[in-house]
Amino acid sequence: MDYALTTHALCKQYGSFQALDGLTMRVPKGAIYGFVGKNGVGKTTLIRLVCGLQRPSAGEFFISGVRHTDSAIAEARKKLGAVVESPSMFPDLSAEENLRYQYRLLGLPDEDGIPELLQLVGLEQLGKKQAKDFSLGMRQRLGLAIALCGKRDFLILDEPINGLDPQGILDFRELIQHLNRERGITFLISSHILDELARLATHYGFIDRGRTVRELSARELEDACRKSIRVRVTDTAALPPVLDGMGLSYQITDRTGAEIYGRPEISALVFALAERNCRLLSCTEQEESLESFFFSLVGGGDRA
Repeated sequence: MDYALTTHALCKQYGSFQALDGLTMRVPKGAIYGFVGKNGVGKTTLIRLVCGLQRPSAGEFFISGVRHTDSAIAEARKKLGAVVESPSMFPDLSAEENLRYQYRLLGLPDEDGIPELLQLVGLEQLGKKQAKDFSLGMRQRLGLAIALCGKRDFLILDEPINGLDPQGILDFRELIQHLNRERGITFLISSHILDELARLATHYGFIDRGRTVRELSARELEDACRKSIRVRVTDTAALPPVLDGMGLSYQITDRTGAEIYGRPEISALVFALAERNCRLLSCTEQEESLESFFFSLVGGGDRA
């Protein structure tokens, strides 16, 4: 598998504070990688290192296979765009003027791609409206367009939906999914809004105290957070032969309760239990959220 970003035993120390402590992670090319962790555990530090704003104290990282100390890393970073903490733009310039400035800053001679970029992020109708008069959602879209200048194929977004209203969040999600699906752009997204991240990410990395706790794909996370039916019956002794016969996995929790993993046909379950003189008293669908899974990994203490 090809990776847009890999890190190995990456460390960053500020005085006596260890921001990253042997962080190892892999971001597959073409993924939307959700980077999950409490505040202050090293997420923004990693982003700054990858973007070249700081240097690691130890360890190494690779962008598209290029080691961070290699002379070719500057060329590899030309395919990397980032919006860190808040979009950077000139408030007195229009969206188009901001993009033209970014093109000149990057030394891009051909500005023909600017109309396409504006259309891509839904800002083509703004004309000469200045960025200072944009809504937060519009500023986020412009920040994304600026990060895309130069045909980037890997974008890093740090808390991209902070402060957006529900419609703005939906629009931004659809834009990221479009860029990922239609253009093959890889995303590394750091966010504390876990329910929204669960609607986007194809892969996850969970970080705590500067270390990766676990990496897994969305499918693996779904299996880990698998849905279940919590049932109450008059006698759980009748459940094993019935559920085994239905090919379902389950866990007996107490004398009258059990967790059934999967989606049994309730009417068939009722009839099968009745044949064994057992009644179904209640059933409730359960599903572990990304948030509860995260806190099961790192604990639910105070956020730093």
